[in-house]
Amino acid sequence: MVSTTGFSQVAKKSAGILAYRLKNELMEVFLVHPGGPFFYGKDLGAWSIPKGEFDDMEIPLVAAKREFLEETGFVPDGNFIELSPVKLKSGKFVFAWAVDRDIDETKIKSNVFEMEWPPKSGKLREFSEIDKAEWFDISEAIKKINQNQAAFLEELDKLLTIKKIKNSKEEEEKKS
Repeated sequence: MVSTTGFSQVAKKSAGILAYRLKNELMEVFLVHPGGPFFYGKDLGAWSIPKGEFDDMEIPLVAAKREFLEETGFVPDGNFIELSPVKLKSGKFVFAWAVDRDIDETKIKSNVFEMEWPPKSGKLREFSEIDKAEWFDISEAIKKINQNQAAFLEELDKLLTIKKIKNSKEEEEKKS
């Protein structure tokens, strides 16, 4: 289990789930696009893994599962692969786990948040936390995802490549 010891008590922390699937032996990853007016019309570098903040009293993987459910409407289950935490430009640390899980991106149901919009108008509007989700191959996902989160994709790709090589060697050994 991941430890958040050694990470600043002052810095904010988020936890998320990187869902992936193998389609014709090629990895695809599930990314979400943030809703609300700040991300409207933004594409490259705007996508993310489903994630959200947690405090020191919460277990990071539990927070990651909660956030995935809140942002997509899907319960994340399976064998979770812990990935190395990344630090965003804001100073926030993001902890992530990968899981092999096929999800129908057309059926996401995100929670909503309320904010004053337009600014200083006194009018509160409700926005979906996530306005869309899609599956991407690794090269396209690296272009779409927040630059700092690309490390999650690269690490997962490397881990799955190593696993594939190991499985191939084991199959060859069985044949001989």
